[in-house]
Amino acid sequence: MKVINFSEQNSVINHFMAEIRDKSYQKNRLLFRNNIERIGEMMAYELSKTLTYKPKTVTTPLGTIDIPMIKDEVLLATVLRAGLPFHEGFLRVFDHAENGFVSAFRMYTNREHTEVGIHTEYMASPSVKGKTLIIVDPMLATGGSMVAAYEALLKTGKPHQVHIASVIGTPEGVEMLQKSVSDDVTLWCAAIDPGMNEHKYIVPGFGDCGDLCFGEKL
Repeated sequence: MKVINFSEQNSVINHFMAEIRDKSYQKNRLLFRNNIERIGEMMAYELSKTLTYKPKTVTTPLGTIDIPMIKDEVLLATVLRAGLPFHEGFLRVFDHAENGFVSAFRMYTNREHTEVGIHTEYMASPSVKGKTLIIVDPMLATGGSMVAAYEALLKTGKPHQVHIASVIGTPEGVEMLQKSVSDDVTLWCAAIDPGMNEHKYIVPGFGDCGDLCFGEKL
């Protein structure tokens, strides 16, 4: 699996990451969501450079010109609910993509909230057969929910290519994906942090993305 970590490069994505990590900035949900969306847009733009293109003849008022256009049939899949703003950023770039949605969320399996299981209860998606599948989920902590979404989506067919995108990940999450997905999958992350705390939250991270975007859940 190829891993692209944007925090190792100098780009404006680092500026957006610094803001969403700042606990004072996080008090404004609109600003937080906007930055998650902007990271999605920029990551989608970089990812678009790796796709397959073919020329299309476009007629202007003064003549014609051949312009390279994306040949791949893109299916953009999102892990609910935290993935929605990140998905929106990708959708602004891949605006003709088909869309899939997977409800895969973690549940603590012990009283101390130190052991985590993954529960998948809902999926709505076209077939991924022959398509370029992009799965977006902002948090790649243990990697369990991403693997669950990947496995659920691949039950609908064999994709042409798979890309996985996260705002922030951990070495443990990356290792989980490496063990669970095809070797030709590419992982895109805005940052990969050192690890997790005893409750399986990314450290230093930025907290719970879903809660920061939409409010705390029961």
